[in-house]
Amino acid sequence: MKIIAFGGSNSKNSINKKLATYTANLFKNAQVEILDLNDYEMPLFGVDLEENIGQHKLAQAFLDKLATADCVVVSLAENNGNYSVAFKNILDWCSRITKNIFADKEMLLMATSPGARGGASVLDIANNAFPRFAADIKATYSLPNFNDNFDLEKEEISNIELRTALEKLIADNF
Repeated sequence: MKIIAFGGSNSKNSINKKLATYTANLFKNAQVEILDLNDYEMPLFGVDLEENIGQHKLAQAFLDKLATADCVVVSLAENNGNYSVAFKNILDWCSRITKNIFADKEMLLMATSPGARGGASVLDIANNAFPRFAADIKATYSLPNFNDNFDLEKEEISNIELRTALEKLIADNF
């Protein structure tokens, strides 16, 4: 099984990328590729710009990477209750090429944040929206209070109950 994983943030220290990376590596017998949204930085999408330059080659490159996956693991950053601008811009550019961005791939949809809600707002938005972009969401997971529940040195969830819940979710759904 090939897994493409990414955090929905362009922060070089993205906690969502850390969670996505950790989680993707929990899958048994999987080949894991981690994407960095900074590799897909494009100008802010607009129809006038699109008319001028056409479809952006990095949007196609992102879609091409997703197409190689059997499963997508994504952990979304929450900015003001919604997607980060970096992720939303990629989504906007890609959706102009195809509405089937996630190409019916199985998906583990996640979010984390330093707060107690663990990105619950963005997780709800994506859980409702991603199926319209051909995501086959098998499960969702929220890690609250990232700084208290994730060991940065060991690069793992430190809270045993939360770690066990994630491991069980993967075993039961993938």
